[in-house]
Amino acid sequence: MFWWSAQSQIPSKSNDTLTVVEQDSIRQSKFLKQIGQGFFPTKYIDIDLRYLIKFNQYEGIRTGLGGQTNEKLSDKYRMNGYLVYGFKDHNFKYSIAGGVRVSKENSTWINVSYTDDLQETGSSNFLTDKRFFSFFEPRLLNIDLFHHHITKSISLEHKITPYLLSETQLSRSNNTTTYDYAFLVDGKEFREFRLSNAKISLQWNPFNTFEKVNDVSVETEGYPNFTLQLTKSFKDVLNSDFNFFKTDFRTIYKESFIGESSTEFTLTGGIATGKTPLTHLYHAYPNNITKETILQRFSVAGINSFETMYFNEFFSDRFATLQIKHFVKPFKFSKKYQPQLVLISRMAIGTMHDIDRHQNIEFETLRKGYSEAGFEINKLLFGFGLSFAYRYGAYHIPNLEDNLALKFTFNISL
Repeated sequence: MFWWSAQSQIPSKSNDTLTVVEQDSIRQSKFLKQIGQGFFPTKYIDIDLRYLIKFNQYEGIRTGLGGQTNEKLSDKYRMNGYLVYGFKDHNFKYSIAGGVRVSKENSTWINVSYTDDLQETGSSNFLTDKRFFSFFEPRLLNIDLFHHHITKSISLEHKITPYLLSETQLSRSNNTTTYDYAFLVDGKEFREFRLSNAKISLQWNPFNTFEKVNDVSVETEGYPNFTLQLTKSFKDVLNSDFNFFKTDFRTIYKESFIGESSTEFTLTGGIATGKTPLTHLYHAYPNNITKETILQRFSVAGINSFETMYFNEFFSDRFATLQIKHFVKPFKFSKKYQPQLVLISRMAIGTMHDIDRHQNIEFETLRKGYSEAGFEINKLLFGFGLSFAYRYGAYHIPNLEDNLALKFTFNISL
């Protein structure tokens, strides 16, 4: 597991009444918050740290630069973008986007973007997800199934209520897989296809609380929270090739107990109906590479991924996963050295209709139900820890070692 986060609550107070120490403390807190969100602030442009360096099996080292304008330049208009280069595939990828705010009260923005980049096959992202930053993404290191897409989009962000966020997007994309794959529809093989999609994403946080601190509203996250996303692809609209419909859902619940222990439940699910290519189906978050020994598979554990599930082993057009994490009270050996044990159980189930449509690639479905259990010991040394997971149940592999995953974790909070 690897993450970097920052939270701060900065009361509003006139600069005339603040001491030099207080002003320095506020500036430092703001700076750390921006770094934790993945930005290095400058006067008018915040440099996006996500694009500095990454690695995956297709691009090799991926490096570049990104950024976005900040409120000192304008609080009504914004621009953002990035340019990266893959040293293994020898290609540039980029994105450029801009937005205009039409309502400050409801945080309403209209955005347009143009993106020429890669996306992992089977991945599914929610438009309303908050920004998540990590120095490197653990799963990304071993991914080899990508599709190239050129996407033009226009979107509307709107806060319907303080507890309900929404984003609606219309997009047109050209898609080509980077691996040998053909999608067989009505006797025709598609190796390149065009999609015209409409999406609506809703993030509902009914138990969040708001507190006024010196006229500033401070929001505290509450549980459970819910995310729903609907996607419709329209055939023959702007030469789109397929009709399909997707529903994606996620809910997170966290219960804290006396003694600094807590339990977290994450339930996700998705259904795709119609003629949906593999690129836009579901892979259930695998994070294990196909190597002979457990030490050869030693890598970095993810946050919500199945550590014993091999990459490209399963795909589904409808699936559900449940992850349960119990955080034991930290072992307080000293003020600074407090490792923590986390007990983990993960389950997944899924199926695939019309599996014969997907040509030149072999995979299984999750119809029998997939299970793994394990634990993490985090913050053993300089933020590093260890993760262990065991695969059991219907998809248990005869060779015992192939069911085990031993990895390291890294997490640090600002």
